[in-house]
Amino acid sequence: MFGPNPDAIHPNEKIPSICYIQNIITRPNIQVGAYTYYDDAATGGEDFESHVTHHYPFIGDRLIIGKFCAIGKGVEFVMNGANHRMASVTTYPFNIFGHGWEACTPTLDELPLKGDTVVGNDVWIGQNVTVMPGVQIGDGAIIGADSVVASDIPPYTVAAGNPCRVIRPRFDQALTNYLLELRWWDWEPEKIFRNLEALCSGNPEQIFSIAP
Repeated sequence: MFGPNPDAIHPNEKIPSICYIQNIITRPNIQVGAYTYYDDAATGGEDFESHVTHHYPFIGDRLIIGKFCAIGKGVEFVMNGANHRMASVTTYPFNIFGHGWEACTPTLDELPLKGDTVVGNDVWIGQNVTVMPGVQIGDGAIIGADSVVASDIPPYTVAAGNPCRVIRPRFDQALTNYLLELRWWDWEPEKIFRNLEALCSGNPEQIFSIAP
């Protein structure tokens, strides 16, 4: 064996709170990569989709999450369906209540749609983070607990706060560029297994010794 079964819902029976969410997704407009997990002791992580809100098929936006991401409990992905018309006098959504008010239903081009929400690979999102519509979080980023992510976060940075801001880069630019080229998350399980020591090391020389 070269690691846990990526097709398991709970890959480690000793930690039932951890769920490989790729294997419980039912919505076609949510895409999640292998080994990405959601951790929630209260629900076993299987309610992840309930944390993706205002996600209406007629809008067409997608939530795309890469491989090997670690997502803490209480996360909320707010999708484009939460947006209200802003150019009009009132932002109140009369149309959703019907009874004649649907006559003022806005068209999609009247709404401030932000596009797909994209989380890269090997991203760590702390507890109770809120990710707003259309945000892109780069590979290897770390998002601190209780943050509200309303703008893009570059790869391999540490970011936190409300609004979420970059605190510092994780590595120097040379190592960051090498890791983005290496794309270890796309390797076969056997290659990942053989290079675990280097991947779990903070020694740049050990990382640079890995052939792309």
